[in-house]
Amino acid sequence: MNYTVTENNIVVNNVTCLDLDLTLDCGQAFRWERLEDGSYCGVAGGHFLHIAKEDDSLIFYDTDEDTFNSFWVDYFDLNKDYDGICNRLKEDKLLASTIDEYYGIRILNQDSWEALCSFVISQQNNIKRIKLIISRLCKAYGDEVADGWYSFPSAERLSKLSVEDFEALGTGYRAKYLEKLSKNVANGEIDLDYIKSLPLAEAKKELLKIYGVGEKVANCALLFGMRFYSCFPLDVWMKRVMKFYPDGLPECFDGIEGIAQQYLFYWARQNL
Repeated sequence: MNYTVTENNIVVNNVTCLDLDLTLDCGQAFRWERLEDGSYCGVAGGHFLHIAKEDDSLIFYDTDEDTFNSFWVDYFDLNKDYDGICNRLKEDKLLASTIDEYYGIRILNQDSWEALCSFVISQQNNIKRIKLIISRLCKAYGDEVADGWYSFPSAERLSKLSVEDFEALGTGYRAKYLEKLSKNVANGEIDLDYIKSLPLAEAKKELLKIYGVGEKVANCALLFGMRFYSCFPLDVWMKRVMKFYPDGLPECFDGIEGIAQQYLFYWARQNL
């Protein structure tokens, strides 16, 4: 990765396999808003960002170099060889055409706490409404990090809320899950760093013990918030996709099943 600093902007050169629409608006993260010019604004890790892609250049507006190197490089996984990953996945016939058509999907390295809360909220919900609820949550209990943009509130802050407080944000039946989850993370009963340190099967088992966390939420938290790239979430769309793999997933998916899943999920939504 090479980049240049121009005034307050960071320009990363020769960025391949990163499409902002396919990565920021695909349902893995809920804090990004697309502007009319195709750029995006959002908040992650307590940092506000305005980002755009022009040809093969990725532009981080009004971003200092320290924050870029200490946070955004990892968040967008800019040092991972996604071209190599895609070439490997294209050994599979279905993914070969899918990757060519929807090239540029990446897994964002999100905060475990935010990802888990977000996917608890996502249950039986659509993306537009998920974004609205999370926006209300952040505005009410997060810190303002830019004009009109707020950080995701900590477990400690949310642990002081009642079920009724969560319901007032429009969380519905999920309010009781969020209330208990916040208190248990804040008091240490649930240790997300410990869960991240476990092998995948054990980490999933621990997540499934959490009140309100089922199979789908656990898998999404593991893949999008805990860097378990071998996790392969199965929802109604992916169960339809699995009919194309009667003998199981191909060998070229090994260790990167989650990245393959993102491409297959997008393909399924467009074609099945």
